[in-house]
Amino acid sequence: MTNKRRLWQIFGPVICAVLLLIAVFLFPWDRTYSANSIFEAATSQSDRIFKGQRMKQEALSGKYVPFFGSSELSRMDSLHPSVLAYKYNRSYTPFLLGGAESQSLAHFYGMQGIKSQLTNKKAVVIISPQWFTKKGQDKNAFSLYYSNLQAIDFLLDAKDSVATRYAARRLLQMPSGKSSETVKYALMTVASGQPLSETQRLILQMRRRILVNEDTFFSTFQLPDRVNKIKMQAKYLPDKYTIKGLTEVANAEGSLHTTNNKFAIDNTFFKTRLNKKELKKLKGSQKHFDYTKSVEYSDFELMLKQFAHEHTDVLFIIPPINAKWVKYTHLSDKMYQKSVKKIKYQLVKQGFNNITDLSKDGGKKYFMQDTIHLGWNGWIAVDKSVKPFMQKSYSNVNYKIDNYFFTKSWQNRTKVENIKVNKASNTNVVPTTGSKSK
Repeated sequence: MTNKRRLWQIFGPVICAVLLLIAVFLFPWDRTYSANSIFEAATSQSDRIFKGQRMKQEALSGKYVPFFGSSELSRMDSLHPSVLAYKYNRSYTPFLLGGAESQSLAHFYGMQGIKSQLTNKKAVVIISPQWFTKKGQDKNAFSLYYSNLQAIDFLLDAKDSVATRYAARRLLQMPSGKSSETVKYALMTVASGQPLSETQRLILQMRRRILVNEDTFFSTFQLPDRVNKIKMQAKYLPDKYTIKGLTEVANAEGSLHTTNNKFAIDNTFFKTRLNKKELKKLKGSQKHFDYTKSVEYSDFELMLKQFAHEHTDVLFIIPPINAKWVKYTHLSDKMYQKSVKKIKYQLVKQGFNNITDLSKDGGKKYFMQDTIHLGWNGWIAVDKSVKPFMQKSYSNVNYKIDNYFFTKSWQNRTKVENIKVNKASNTNVVPTTGSKSK
């Protein structure tokens, strides 16, 4: 036996296996998901689903509507949007996107693989003023929701603009954006306003094909199963939808689950997260918090730019903070309202007029489930906006994006003009002058 033949017998099978594996991942595979699998994914808040695209694409091409948010979506009591949609067999089903510490930048990159599914469609965004800390998105938290597939989708579609350069620079500020040398140098190219080279595009396209196949096969592996929880929670709701009936359920559940503390916080949350030592440490701890100056305002603008590009009709919901917790931690309510005013200004100034502002409702009975998250009556307030918004036919939206909102001047601006609410049309209007004043 010759040496060449011996070497082939040793290494040949390995080489063939590697070539076969490469062929499998480079070949464009497709997959159809069952209705149960899609429903499971829609309620899972899985980071794998968030980072992928194939499942989201299939779901959002049908009756599912994206609900963008963060940890409040995890508070799945009987009045949660997913439970209400299931119980009352609505024409839409929420597809929950986001989890703890997912903020605007994570959502923007998560949107890259579902742009077609956002085009001329509806969406709901729960935007928390607590996102708007000075540094914005936490870098470690961002990594939980980021995938190179998102970045490659962004890069291959990138056209030079203020928003594109800003998005590339922001991703380069995250360790995740530099985890792949190929992606890193492509981002640097785009951030400088230059087009990708043909070689860069070819490499990214090949890498994208591999990542899409990985997503197709593995994104739904061992998803958190909340389907049974939704079905169980739905049993507590009245068969006929009425605000009165839902409020009775909310008050009963709120009363039952907030008995061990003075803050009207859910018993389990209080017992596991707020022991005596922790409580003592947190008293007065938020006195110097400031949500009015933040890079998050420009990250948020990336989401708005994407919605505008896809002509997405969006309902924005601004939640409150537990009023008793505000008092205990000495968080400035005046500061909080200034940040809300700034968020609303940014929205309305560009034509995003569907806004439900709940920021002053944190003292209402059983409105919050814990310190910062919506609870029983809070979800009813949300549904009072979501239900009619979804029932109304899609209306062609006309947004006017202003690049000023990508500037440091806007990030640090603390004073904006008063927003006037036109009650007759239920839309917010804002003066058109002075958009660049400080």
